Amino acid sequence: MIQFSSDHWTGMTDSISSHQKGFSRGFNAYFMLDKPFKSSPKFSIGFGLGVSTSNIFFKRENIDLKTASTLLPFTAVDSTNHFKKYKLATTFIEIPLELRFTSKPLEPNKSFKFALGAKVGAVVNTHTKGKVLQDKNNSTIVSYIQKENSNRLINGTRFTGTARVGYGIISLFGNYQLNNILKDGAGPAMHLYQIGLTLSGL
Repeated sequence: MIQFSSDHWTGMTDSISSHQKGFSRGFNAYFMLDKPFKSSPKFSIGFGLGVSTSNIFFKRENIDLKTASTLLPFTAVDSTNHFKKYKLATTFIEIPLELRFTSKPLEPNKSFKFALGAKVGAVVNTHTKGKVLQDKNNSTIVSYIQKENSNRLINGTRFTGTARVGYGIISLFGNYQLNNILKDGAGPAMHLYQIGLTLSGL
């Protein structure tokens, strides 16, 4: 199962949301097994293992993942040097579980499909990435890439509710993170949600 998504955070403060710019996006990929119910083969349970990535883009903002503080700083850099492109990226290993309905179990590529489920994940990597350092007037100072890695203030476990609906191998999906993105006390109570397309024969 392969998913391409538009990514968003709920619960952002005004100071963060005003600098969240650009097309934030994600990519998820899972290897899954499908176990139909013997008594009703239109219904099945799907489970497996995979990876989920999310990239949230910002403009004129700095996120100090390596801070020594217990609070993750989101710092506006409107009137000073900043990166032309800047994002915070996360990668999680996840175990998905779905309750599925298929209208034609013998013809999955010609079938209406619906699924509700949940995922539990463990963080693998969190990093910020900035490209092309500019001054306050957007003039290039130097073209380079800066990447900083740290999972310290990111919630190490993620619980997500999921839903899919579609026909054949294509479906629309929505994911909503049930717990906070950041650890308790590290910042506002923000949650990731993803909306996008799924490619899957299941």
